[in-house]
Formats: sequence, structure tokens, C-alpha cells
Amino acid sequence: MFGELIGYARNQNRITVEFEKNKVIITVITPSIINFFAALASERRPSKAIEHLEEAPGVLIVDFSEGVLTIRTEQLTVKVTNEFEVTISGHSGAILSEDYRGTGTAFIRRGAGEGIAMAAEEGHKLSSAEEKISYKLKKKLNPNTFFYGLGEKTGHLNKKGYHYRMWNTDDPSPHVESFETLYKSIPFLIALKDNQAFGYFFDTTFESQFDLGKENSEYYSFAAVGGNLDYFFIYGPSVKEVVTGYTKLTGTTPLPQLWTLGYQQSRWAYAPEARLNEVADTFRKKAIPCDVLHLDIDYMDGYRVFTWDRKKFPNPEELLKKLKTQGFKVVTIIDPGVKKDRGYSIYDQGLANHYFATDKDGIPYVNQVWPGDALFPDFSNENVRNWWADNQKIMTNLGVSGIWNDMNEPASFKGPLPDDVQFNNDGIQTDHREIHNVYGHYMAKATYEGIKRATGKRPFVITRACYAGTQKYSTVWTGDNQSLWEHLRMALPILMNLGLSGVTFCGTDVGGFGFDCTSELLSRWVQVGAFTPLFRNHSSIFTRDQEPWAFDEQTESINRKYINLRYQLLPYLYDLLHDEEISGLPIMRPLLLDYQNDPKTYEINDQFLCGEAILVAPVVEQGAKKRLVYLPKGSRWIDFWTKESHQGGQYIVKTAPLDVCPIYVKAASFIPLYPVQNYVGEKAVNQLTLDLYLPEKGEAGSYIHYQDDGESFDYRKGSYNLYEFTAHLDASNKELHVSLSRTHNGYEKSYDSFILILNNTEAQSVSLNDAPIPFEVTKDHTVVTAEGGELHIKL
Repeated sequence: MFGELIGYARNQNRITVEFEKNKVIITVITPSIINFFAALASERRPSKAIEHLEEAPGVLIVDFSEGVLTIRTEQLTVKVTNEFEVTISGHSGAILSEDYRGTGTAFIRRGAGEGIAMAAEEGHKLSSAEEKISYKLKKKLNPNTFFYGLGEKTGHLNKKGYHYRMWNTDDPSPHVESFETLYKSIPFLIALKDNQAFGYFFDTTFESQFDLGKENSEYYSFAAVGGNLDYFFIYGPSVKEVVTGYTKLTGTTPLPQLWTLGYQQSRWAYAPEARLNEVADTFRKKAIPCDVLHLDIDYMDGYRVFTWDRKKFPNPEELLKKLKTQGFKVVTIIDPGVKKDRGYSIYDQGLANHYFATDKDGIPYVNQVWPGDALFPDFSNENVRNWWADNQKIMTNLGVSGIWNDMNEPASFKGPLPDDVQFNNDGIQTDHREIHNVYGHYMAKATYEGIKRATGKRPFVITRACYAGTQKYSTVWTGDNQSLWEHLRMALPILMNLGLSGVTFCGTDVGGFGFDCTSELLSRWVQVGAFTPLFRNHSSIFTRDQEPWAFDEQTESINRKYINLRYQLLPYLYDLLHDEEISGLPIMRPLLLDYQNDPKTYEINDQFLCGEAILVAPVVEQGAKKRLVYLPKGSRWIDFWTKESHQGGQYIVKTAPLDVCPIYVKAASFIPLYPVQNYVGEKAVNQLTLDLYLPEKGEAGSYIHYQDDGESFDYRKGSYNLYEFTAHLDASNKELHVSLSRTHNGYEKSYDSFILILNNTEAQSVSLNDAPIPFEVTKDHTVVTAEGGELHIKL
């Protein structure tokens, strides 16, 4: 495809490499990030994922001798030879990525003749994806390599041995480990080899494929069915640095409104109005916190988007006002399919302005979705995105607080959209093959910008389909899961890999969408949901009720317990999202992200970290009342429930009756807590509780807490407060020094005081700024209230 390497030309940080048959442009973005591009199909087109590329290449040296082009940055050495074979080494000289030069081919698939036809006739799916591939890059696979990322994919945390396709797909059948496609396409792969982490962002919207040693254990590969070759190599050497590098390219999740972190209740469908009111009233009657109620497709008039069924919901504006007085926000579903219906304003406007995707003859393409015959807005056209954005005010003017985008793979009932459906692509005409994977991405972008313009507040958008970079506009959920224990188990690695892929604000349908949930399954699932960024219970039409009170008193009590815990943890979660907007690091993360030096964390599928301080080891097996927990090496861990202390680097057996989710807090951690409320904003929070887990003797711990108005963009203008909390335990283990200070004062409101809970301590005396103050001691903790300053505690 490339042939002999002839020479090169350099223009600052761009090196154009001339081959016998083609050319490659190598761009040093930073010393750790390098882009490789070859125009195999067209001229270079703007990235759909990267919108504001900032280049800071640092010092680089380029040399060409004896047929080898060498590019040296401050972190990497890249060697390029004939046929565009690339080897990349780290600053230590160890090879990270090396093109495969062997002769290995796919393993043998035995069977021939009539057996193939017979297997297909019985329903067995036989892979033929290889036939569509336009180009493939093979990389040498070291045995000691682990793979992560790739967004929303089934299977285990470590993706080694799997094969996946990036093609957004709506498949409502129960998702199992063999599924190669789901709703999202994020072609970003992280490799961890000999404790050195690096990543590949394969920036193509065409269908792409990742084979991670499934085809042959000697190599891994990524390939595409069309488009140009365009990928970024991102070096760590830590996984954290790779994730941060990737999100520097594609963007981070902006800080959401605080209420979006509250509990959310959904069902297909809360209609008519009386049923929605019944659910709202029951939450308040039973004192179970809830901030958001969702309306699925039945609220619409004949499934026409941006309309209301006035028989089921006679006066939506009054209804939403009433719910607001109870503390509820309402989020409504919006699908892309526009009903083909003369006199329906959205259809008429789209048709008159040529806003719909067309067939190859320029005739608007029609398929079927919920409203019947429907047309598909061409979101790849900026004019269409602006029109769609303006339509959001139809909903927000009535009091809708957020928009839930569904069916935007795009899904269709009469077969998938043909490859030759035409799209504008912002003036560069193309077809469905190039736009399919970014259709939901562009819809989310239009929705985000429309809500922002209409309300001035941070938009709340949920999307089912997405591409790399969608995290800038939307939260996601993992689509139509099932009320199955296997789906609860699989939710953990899916969400962790989504977080590693830049999509930090994510969640699953708690309890499962399809099938019937059981009381035990919901009890265990809500224990996971309490720690996932998006915390929404959602179930399908014709399944049994799945609200917290739908089973029995024990299930209701367990739901209340963990939803209450979620509301206590809101300031901690909000802090994590504030940090994430800067660093790109996820809330829900695999243990290896913080404990890369502990190889035992590399393949733990059923535990996760919530930020750096909290380790969650949920029970995900029916009937289990105990479970094995691994506590990572390098930290001391305190049982959240019993306050028992454990050294890291060991497995322990934790007893976990149905109402107990094993939770551990890292020593030297401050966990900020709010009082339990029925909804965010019900009570003014003038006093912040700090749950302190003491450092080791002679060591210190610190924490930065963030505070703002919880809804506007004023924080980007400096309207926020920062607080720094530190704790130091002296070498004698007898004196604890705690500092409570405000380091940035930009928001008009602040805390009147702090309640400090000192776990596993019995203080003898407490002084604030050298003056004695009162305190309370129980058998396992000391409680101190202070306005701020320097606390000295004798133990």
C-alpha cells in the first residue's frame, strides 16, 4: 500500500513522509501524542471528535539515514521504515508499539461445504466482516499486555482476546459477551504492557474493527472499511496520563448541574398524567429522595417529537409547575425520527428547508420508527443542528429540565439505513457509511447547544448513541439492558471502560430495562447505582413495576438506604466531576487506574473505585451473602460500615447480607457529606460534614473541595469557592493536626461551619487556633464542629 520510503519534508512539527506509492503526515501534537495520517480515500476532513486541537510539540529531532526515518520527542522515539512500518519507544528505550512483521494469519476455522449453509440456516452467525475491510494495521502483541477502553463493549474489563466492531447498533436482544457492537462507537484503545501504558485513538467515523489477539495471539490490529488512515498514539506511561491525553484531544465532560447527580426514576411509560403524579407523590410520602422523573415516548402526540398528547397530559406546563413545587425535574425523551405528516410543523419545516437525509436521487429517505413512516434530520449539516437546537425551547419553555435522546444510532424498523443514504456533512457531501457513527453525536451536540441557548444553564442531555467526544455534550446510559444478574455483572466493566474512554458521566438502567426484576436483584443493583455518575432506575413497558417500593418493605428499605447515601455523597461526586472537567479522569474507575503498580488490579471486573478515596465491591451474584474483596497494595483501607482497618495488598472475605454493599475508604481521606434531602435544593446546606479517615502515623492527607451555585456557567468566570482540608498524624500517633481553610473566594455563599468526624479516634482534647473547643466522643469516633482554622487534637 505504501512501498519504499523515499524521503521526508519537515514543516515545524509536521513531517511529510514520502513513500513510493503514498505519503504519510506525522504530526507531533505534544511530546507524548503523535498523529499519523494518510489520505487513502479523500482529502483530510475535520475531525468529528477533536474540535479545538492545541499543539505544544516541544523540542523534536528528525533524522533519515539508511532507509530509517527517526523522530525523537522529549518522550518518544518513532522509527519509520518501508511500507510505513512504525516502531515507537518510550524515553527508557523500551519498545511500546511495533508493527507486526511476521507471517501469522488468522487461526483455522474448520468446516467446509454444505456445513456452512446448514449452520447459517440453523441461525448461527458466521463472521464475514473481514471481507469489508479497506485497510488494517497490525501491531505485535506482547504476552504481558492488557487492553482497556473502546467505550461501551460487552465482556470483561481486559479486552485481550476479543474482537469488536465500531458500528452503533440497536439490538434489543439480551446483550451477551459475544456481542461485537452496541450503541456507541469510541475507537480509543488503551494498552498496558510491562507497566507502560499507551493508547491509540483511531479517528475514523467509518465502521472500524479492533482485534485484540482473537484472530492470532501474535498480533493485535485495528482496521476500517473506508475513509482515511488517521490515528493518534498517546503515551503515558501511566494509564491516567493516557486518559488525560485522550481527553485533551476529544474534550472532557463539563460540570453538570448538581441535581443531575440525584436519584432519577423512569419507566416506559409514566402515562397518563395521573400515573406520573402517583409516582411523584409516593416518593415524597415514603421519604425516598428523588430529583428527576422521566417521560418515555408515550407522552407525545402519536410519537411526534416536540409534541404532547393532550389527552394523557392536558396541560403539561401546569403539570411541570406542580411537580417543580414538589422538587421534581422532568426529562422528556426525544427521538430523531420525524413523522411523515403534512401539517405537522416539524415535518413541514424540515421538508421545506431540505433538512432531512435523502436517497442518492435527492429524495428524502423514509423508514419506520415509533410514529410510523419517518424522516431523519441530517444532523451532519450545521443548519439542521441549529434548527434542532432552536426546537429545544419548545420543551424548555414548558418547564422541561433535560432531554433524553434515544433511537439515534439511528435505529429504524424496516431494516438499517442503506449505505447510500446521503448527508450534507457540513458542505462535503457523503453517505451513511461515514455519518452513521456520529449521527447520535451530532444530535447530542445540537440538543446541548439548544438547551444552553434557551436556559443559560448547564444542559442535561442523555444519549444512547455516541462517538468519541460526545462527552462534551451529553451523559450516556448503556441502552436496553435486561433484569438479569449477568447484566448487573457486565455493567461494571462496561461503565469502567466508558470512563477510561472519556465518557465519565454514565450509568445503566438500575434494575434492568427488559424482563422482570426481582427484589434481590434490585437491592443489589441500587447498591451499584448509588456510586455510578448517572443514577437512574428505568424499566420497560409490560414488565413488572420496578420503583423502590414495588416489592416489599425490605427492598424499599434497602433502596432508601442507598439512595440516602447517594445524597450524602453529592458533594464528593460533584468534586470529582469538577476535577474531571480539568483532568478527564472518571468518577467510576477500575482499580488499576490508581494502582497500576499492583498487577493484581489489572483484571478485577467486579470492584471499582469511586474517585480515589472510595472502593466499592458490590455483590453481583444471586444468593451470595459473602464475597472476596481485593484491597490494592499501597494503601490502608477502612471498612465504611464497621470502621475495621485493613492493609492493602491482600484479599479478604467480607460478609455482606442483602442490605450491605462492601465499601472501603482509603486512609488519609476526607469524604465531604451533605445532609439527606428529598431533592437537591430542598434545604440550604450551610454546614459541611467532613468524614475523616486518619492517615498513618507520620503521614498526611489532603482534600480540595469545590462549591458553586450548582447550575450556571458563572464558575467559568471565577464564581466558585475552593476549600483545602489537610490532616497530619504525628509520628507518636498521639497528635492529629487538621487544617480547614478556604483558598479561593469567588462565590457569594460559603459554609458557616464544618462538622468533622474523626473515625477510629477517642480525642482527649481539641483546640482550634490554640483555644480549647468542645467535642463529642463515642466508642469509635470523635465529632468536632468548627468554623475553620487550625485544629489540634490529642488522642
